[in-house]
Amino acid sequence: MERKFIMDTSGKTITCRAAIAWKTGSTLAIEEVQVDPPKAREVRIKMISTGICGTDDHAVKGLLSVNFPFIPGHEGAGIVESIGEGVSSVKPGDKVLTLTIPQCRECSSCLHPKGNFCEKQDVLPSSGLMLDKTSRFTCKGKKIYHSFRASTFTEYTVVPEIAVAKIDAAAPMDKVSIISCEVSTGYGAAVNSAKVTRGSTCVVFGLGGVGSAIVMGCKASGASRIIGVDINEEKFPRARALGVTDCLNPRNLKKPVQQVVMEMTRVGVDFAFEAIGLSDTMIAAWDSCHWSYGVCLIVGVASSNSQLSLNAPDIISGRTLKGVCLGDYKTRDCIPQLVTDYLQNKINIDPLITHQLPFDQLHKAFELYHAGKTIRCILLF
Repeated sequence: MERKFIMDTSGKTITCRAAIAWKTGSTLAIEEVQVDPPKAREVRIKMISTGICGTDDHAVKGLLSVNFPFIPGHEGAGIVESIGEGVSSVKPGDKVLTLTIPQCRECSSCLHPKGNFCEKQDVLPSSGLMLDKTSRFTCKGKKIYHSFRASTFTEYTVVPEIAVAKIDAAAPMDKVSIISCEVSTGYGAAVNSAKVTRGSTCVVFGLGGVGSAIVMGCKASGASRIIGVDINEEKFPRARALGVTDCLNPRNLKKPVQQVVMEMTRVGVDFAFEAIGLSDTMIAAWDSCHWSYGVCLIVGVASSNSQLSLNAPDIISGRTLKGVCLGDYKTRDCIPQLVTDYLQNKINIDPLITHQLPFDQLHKAFELYHAGKTIRCILLF
């Protein structure tokens, strides 16, 4: 899907539509907003598509540490409209993805071969502001905060250059937005973070968008058994189509789900993934692992100030507990390659996209999400 710019808007404030969360738990309002030009080392993007991720819903509900009012959204694909002074990695007209976790290539995380949680991120905690501590959004004369320095529920957004990934010019922009989060987070957790081994057993807690991408990664890695856990059984047919071999609804079990998983596998799974963000399911995933060599990966984002408590003596048995963000990928270096892999038919993201709706049907998209009827719904501008 190509978009051509009719007039030169560089250096000018743009007025466009955006979805704003005015206060905790409020219904998103589509408003007319003003988007300032990019400052030094910033990029203004004309959004083409954006996915609805569970993290967006959690932020709107106030479960995460964010400032209101703000423009949600972080999983986006668009075309560079203009660039600020000093930007060299992208130019107007380039196809790009927005990145929740930037890659500055200067901090201790970026310089370490295994690090990807850049110190210039704005997730933990979220200030809602650009790197210079100001906002580029205004509505009705009021400052509007950013969401993780991405804010993709808007026709135009401004992001730091270090949070933009240039992608192949042939990329279908109505689909590839999910690679910026859902695919890199879920698929990446299995193939890059865990490095799931052929013939292994896996359990995935949460069969939403990210959980479904984890399943895809486990199957691609050759896992022989993939157990899916979710309280919404409407997700089970899609999960089985992606590779889940056994489906469990904890509400229908007479025993704790981790005990059932242990009984099913006799020894526990090789790899457990938590893609919900609840401490209870994190513990269940941990307890589902093999006592000695199991690996538990926490992918879901927990609510602010929540705590995780483990039985301390059991830790020495050898199990591994690991947090994962965006599949441990160094974002600007690696995520464009996932787009190329998709174009070369090395991975297939199409089954993860169940709905595509115009941006003005945002509320319908959230209704589908809350009802558990989507894997991923993409909004098109």
